[in-house]
Amino acid sequence: MGAQGARTAGRPMTVPVWRALPNFLRDAHQSLVDAGEAAGGRVVRLGFGVSSPYLVTDPDHVRQVLQDRATNYPRGDDTALWRSVRKLVGDGILAEGDTWLASRKTLAPLFRRGRIDVMVDTMAKAIDEATDRLDGAAEAGRVVDIGAELSRLVCAAIMRVFFDSRVSVDDALRIMAAQEEIVTSMAPRLLAPFTPWWIPMPGDRRFHRAVQTIDGILLPVLRAAVQQPGDGDDVLSTLARAQRDGQPLSERQMRDDLVSMVAVTTETSYVVLTWLWPVLANHPDVAERLYAEVDQVVGAGPVRAEHLRQLTYTQLVLNELLRLYPAGWIVPRRASAPDVLGGVRIERGATVILSPYATQRMRAYWGPTAESFDPERFAPDRHEVETARRNAYYPFGLGMHRCLGEHLFNVEALLIVATLVSRFRFALTDPTVPAPRVAASLRPRRQVELTLSRRDHAVPGRSN
Repeated sequence: MGAQGARTAGRPMTVPVWRALPNFLRDAHQSLVDAGEAAGGRVVRLGFGVSSPYLVTDPDHVRQVLQDRATNYPRGDDTALWRSVRKLVGDGILAEGDTWLASRKTLAPLFRRGRIDVMVDTMAKAIDEATDRLDGAAEAGRVVDIGAELSRLVCAAIMRVFFDSRVSVDDALRIMAAQEEIVTSMAPRLLAPFTPWWIPMPGDRRFHRAVQTIDGILLPVLRAAVQQPGDGDDVLSTLARAQRDGQPLSERQMRDDLVSMVAVTTETSYVVLTWLWPVLANHPDVAERLYAEVDQVVGAGPVRAEHLRQLTYTQLVLNELLRLYPAGWIVPRRASAPDVLGGVRIERGATVILSPYATQRMRAYWGPTAESFDPERFAPDRHEVETARRNAYYPFGLGMHRCLGEHLFNVEALLIVATLVSRFRFALTDPTVPAPRVAASLRPRRQVELTLSRRDHAVPGRSN
């Protein structure tokens, strides 16, 4: 991609509208990688017609926006992504300022490493039991949508340990289906980010119906928890007992935090893991090494807490999966005051776009094999990539808004992958890696479908 514009101090390179906009509409994800590469990591302005956001890909600049000067770069309700998110989650853990801080103080203890670690065996048992249903599909040679099955496994684990089973797995699956509608219905607004909300666009009705579905499931559960909060440390009990300024939380505040928590604890895991199976199909050497490690550590299973720290190669695979397929692929921010970033003047009110997807695929930071799937780049002895790994890798964000669920993802993903690999082999109906779909999170453009065959050492229905 070419770029033009003044190179003088304070002015960025600019990709003109006649080039930037068609590229973004044709392939939004790759266009950001290409623009970052063409600019050599410098701040570059993208001509999108009615607006020209700044694309920030250099790791030092990313850190300045998300960490060092985070208060100057809030999420901003006037960016398309955050307008949509706020219409779903309202004011809570995904808000800003005092509201965000109060929600984070209330909910952060639920994500403490120590709390999650003591629940690993409970999560493992729930995942193992939920996996039993796949035995029938394996016996019949039935094609399964692995994304849908991963949703069910995630719900089985999360609803038990985070919601004390007050939300059923079936209801949780309905919520996840509604979340799918929400993040995919946002595509037209992401592609036309400065269209006012009062102008109807395709997907708006689906968005609002899905929000109503989520509220219809969660509000009765929340009201029941308020009547009987209990003394547990699950999400609902914690919200029902919480106080701010000496007063119980309003129903709206609890609702906003609850909806945010359901999304945070379910979305990343199944979205990221859906990409794993086509990746393994295209990298048989990685797949065989993964199977060998799970066989050595877990055997016929079931997976238990003590296995996780031994699954070192499996963790490398997950790290690399997050590098190439981060769920949060685009992170818009709005400058609340003028700034200078990488020698470029950023005016007050300007939109700044960061993209883990772009930075984590750029050759400038990951070398000539940046687009290749190579778990070994995260191995402890690969000192030559340690700097890149530390500075150019932020699938869970940086700074004060770094995702609370990072440790939860690593635990849950290890449990799910090890459980599935210990029990089944997989054959994809279409082995190609799908292109990403434009949505709020990085989803495959098509379903990932496969057939399963039970491994010789796997015992059907073993969790019973």
